[in-house]
Amino acid sequence: MGKRRGTLIALLAAVLAARPDPAAAYIGPGAGFAFLGSFVFILGGLLFALAVLLTLPARLLARRIRSRRRRAAAKVGRVVIVGFDGMDPELAEAFMAEGKLPNLARLARDGSYARLGTTNPPISPVAWSTFMTGSDPGKHAIFDFLRREPGGYLPGLSSADIRPPRRSIRLGPYRIPIGKPRIRMLRRGVPFWKTLGEHGVPAAVLKVPITFPPERFRGLLLSGLCTPDLKGSQGTFAFYTNGDRGRNVRTGGYAVRLEGPGPVFETAVSGPRNPFRDDGDLSIPMRITVDAARRSARLRIGAETFEIAEGELSDWIPLTFRAPFGVKVRGIAQAYLRSAAPAVELYLSPVQIDPERPSLPVSHPVAYSVYLAKVLGPFATLGLPQDTWALNEGVLTDEAFLEQAYRIHDWLEAAFFHTLAQVREGLVCCVFDTTDVIQHEFWRYIAPGHPALRGGGASGGGVIEDLYRRMDALVGRLRERLGPRDLLLILSDHGFKLFSRGFNLNSWLVRNGYLVLRDGAAVCGEWFEGVDWSRTRAYALGLAGLFLNRRGREPRGIVERGDAAALKAELSGKLAGLVDGEKGATAIAAVYDAAEIYSGPYAAEGPDLIIGYAPGWRVSWESVTGRATEEIFIDNEKAWSADHCIDHRFVPGVFFCSGRIASSSPHLRDIAPTVLDLFGVAPPASMDGAPLGVAAAEGRP
Repeated sequence: MGKRRGTLIALLAAVLAARPDPAAAYIGPGAGFAFLGSFVFILGGLLFALAVLLTLPARLLARRIRSRRRRAAAKVGRVVIVGFDGMDPELAEAFMAEGKLPNLARLARDGSYARLGTTNPPISPVAWSTFMTGSDPGKHAIFDFLRREPGGYLPGLSSADIRPPRRSIRLGPYRIPIGKPRIRMLRRGVPFWKTLGEHGVPAAVLKVPITFPPERFRGLLLSGLCTPDLKGSQGTFAFYTNGDRGRNVRTGGYAVRLEGPGPVFETAVSGPRNPFRDDGDLSIPMRITVDAARRSARLRIGAETFEIAEGELSDWIPLTFRAPFGVKVRGIAQAYLRSAAPAVELYLSPVQIDPERPSLPVSHPVAYSVYLAKVLGPFATLGLPQDTWALNEGVLTDEAFLEQAYRIHDWLEAAFFHTLAQVREGLVCCVFDTTDVIQHEFWRYIAPGHPALRGGGASGGGVIEDLYRRMDALVGRLRERLGPRDLLLILSDHGFKLFSRGFNLNSWLVRNGYLVLRDGAAVCGEWFEGVDWSRTRAYALGLAGLFLNRRGREPRGIVERGDAAALKAELSGKLAGLVDGEKGATAIAAVYDAAEIYSGPYAAEGPDLIIGYAPGWRVSWESVTGRATEEIFIDNEKAWSADHCIDHRFVPGVFFCSGRIASSSPHLRDIAPTVLDLFGVAPPASMDGAPLGVAAAEGRP
């Protein structure tokens, strides 16, 4: 069976490496989406399979020649990289010292361990972009999760831009798109695995952030963080209820009111925007039949029926949204019945792209996700599938969130080991974000007095230790599968610190006269509603950035080029060292001038100043979305109780290597040139990092 699967995946890779741009096969956008016709997909695959089979002898000969040359120059047979997103060095070192992480401790003893320098700011899209390109933000153009849209003040996602075709034809109530949708990767720079592919080194890359849309290269890739859901958002859950809890749902999802006395409720599952009409979203009828005595419910979605018990997280539910002209859009979702009585409370996860019938490519080749779903079962495709916002909003319980997170982790671990068995040389790289999301949400239990615990509760005290033990066990299983010519790298993009207080930078700017509101108002709505840009000199956007309202850059900018340096110095002088009066402690450790820390062709696209918060503080939730409130400092009462969007000096990552390294201060930007060097490929001059000088350790990696 293993040989058959290996042959299938090898043929799959060869067939689809020659495919044209996948976007060309899409036939109709909606909210930035386009839907792949199954007939076109199947026919195209068959034709390309035939072409590949006819040219297979020549391809195999060329591959053998390249392989011999590469092997002669390579120092290793295979490099295996495991990313534990957010693994914190202080916790890892403490747990190793206590004997709780024996496999990581053994790896550090036999090879190398060091704290890993991270990016400024230490935000996941920024850090992982530096990891894959070996360059700083000025060269890869990712500065935050959000970016300032050119020509305006509203934000967009920093990693990708998805837009419908420019033209369409009206036929009565219908709008027929002409041309293909525009799906554009905004991250610049070349990932090191693409360079490896150009030199004949095979690679399989799983769930590395900022890999959507998947770029073509000679290898296999499954997209990670920032892959959208079927609505085109970064994750929008639904909460069906006839009770009061849904009134508080504000962010990351929406509440659907169940009307009538029950026990039968008629409602619908909302999907993507209708691609052919302007009258809202596609939907599927859903009937909820509650059995209060049995504490359960029956869900009838379309023609399918599912049973779910109270406190149970369902398996993946297939969803088919029907659009005009016979177009079908496939998705998957999970349900969780929080309560059957006295109030009905039903959570439905974000509707995700079905990996077996993808309406947008979530892998390269396109059929790679189909293959993984066929072999290992359906899986989450959303960039951040663990629903942190549903937990923050009180829709999911701690237990349900952990079950969801570890189910996602277990599937990815199975996919990783399956890939490891198939790819016997070259690169295998996989990023597990379980470490990141669980620490974000459960740090409150190891932080006495955290505002999120005012309502009581201390049942999660062992969750983070258990998390680290689980990752250590994964390392143990991995090392058993590695051979003498394999090199193992384990790393995190950043560490973690407590987040108990939020700082509303936009409120501070209003209070100090830099951000001016209309009619003398003291507060403004989301996305700068109510701002008087004709008198505003500075504004904050995203998790770390402060922008000047520059003339010639912003549409209503007033800050002249010659005045920018003085204004930045003035703002830095007031903000650096700022004290939270209520706590009597420094909230902002440093302010960085972006012009001094970034270089490269895209440096000017980032913020003007980077705010480096002290541990315990972070930009407030309201300020991220452009709101100015009455409060400047505010308690963080959400389950999201730890963060890393602070001064980069406080949150280095971890770095383990099965070989010895010559460098005493490795940095995230050094990983890409190190891997290239191990395979005998000269790192490009555009990379800011340098090879770490790895010497293979004796014995098993």
